[in-house]
Amino acid sequence: MKKTVLMLSIACVVTLCCFCCTQSKNEAPVITGAQQTEAYLHLLQGKRVGILTNHSATIGDTHLVDSLVALGINVQAIFAPEHGFRGTASGTIPDEIDPKTGIPIISLYGQYRMATDAMMEMVDIMVYDIQDVGLRFYTYLSSMYNMMESCARNHVPLVILDRPNPNGHYVDGPILDTAKYRSFVGVIPIPVVHGMTLGEMAGMINGEKWLIGGLQCDVTVIKCKNYTHQTLYELPIKPSPNLPNIRSIYLYPALCPFEGTPVSMGRGSDLPFQVYGHPDMTGYDFSYVAMNRRDSTIRTYYGVDLSTEPSNEEIFKDGFTLKYVIDAYQNLKDKPAGVDFLRENGSFNRLVGVSYIREMILADKTAEEIKACWQDDVVKFEKDRAPYLLYPL
Repeated sequence: MKKTVLMLSIACVVTLCCFCCTQSKNEAPVITGAQQTEAYLHLLQGKRVGILTNHSATIGDTHLVDSLVALGINVQAIFAPEHGFRGTASGTIPDEIDPKTGIPIISLYGQYRMATDAMMEMVDIMVYDIQDVGLRFYTYLSSMYNMMESCARNHVPLVILDRPNPNGHYVDGPILDTAKYRSFVGVIPIPVVHGMTLGEMAGMINGEKWLIGGLQCDVTVIKCKNYTHQTLYELPIKPSPNLPNIRSIYLYPALCPFEGTPVSMGRGSDLPFQVYGHPDMTGYDFSYVAMNRRDSTIRTYYGVDLSTEPSNEEIFKDGFTLKYVIDAYQNLKDKPAGVDFLRENGSFNRLVGVSYIREMILADKTAEEIKACWQDDVVKFEKDRAPYLLYPL
């Protein structure tokens, strides 16, 4: 019988509940950088403070901005990344005023992706606090990179309140070819899955001189406590609208490349980044209903449900795998949708970061054959990042 997804499956909810219990009762709880106000409050007192942040920057049940205002910190401006300050927006976002505090919210996902010199004149010090998920194409990293450049150019120190990386236990994927595919979904030469916190990454950006012109940003990282790269960390808040649970975060590396194809990865359904499909895919007993991101029509998609299987352990073992993209391509390549499945000048190459992956998929190479091509990249990056790690592996 054909299965149609109209609401979140009970099994997926169970997966999320299990995730909430992954940290053993015998382990000390992770304490994020934001929670350690005693470590950074003195850096902000008496200064005009800017904060690049969104809804994920909480201290318990209270947002970082509200906490700092209550502590007498002069927050002059909130800078908002993709999805906005509240984490619910899609597309470009406007400037606005925070109704709770009256603080201006400046969009860095609209007319500007980088804070201008005029914006930086408003502040003496900048704070960054956003929950990341450890992928090169997740744009919170790009926003941090751009803010580091703005801070360096204007001699404004940056305080990063570090948070754990839920995909921090492994490295996988090719290193971005910045000469060809540098964009807002890939700004620095790192693998798809980099296995670092953003605090660690900021150190690497400085150390490797990746800012434009070799600029150096004055960065202070407030480290997490009780965190290692093997910690299975519970995200208290979903980091963005289409990553609702840990299952979607674990599958995100493998499913995000579908953004560069006609295939849906569940946006607009109840299982975003936990399914993939297309109206013309055949031979599958699973279907789901979602809004088409190109023309906003509601359609039925036929494909694969990953919300319960494979296991999380199998997902970790697969890492950044192309087997799902290859499966969809093989199904569609002789149909109308196959004509532009991997457009040469489309976003697929920008997401994966190199040209050879597209070429090998079109040549009917297997996921294992393609994965073997970037193993040297993984070894090199793991060696290069070693001096910048702040937490045990």
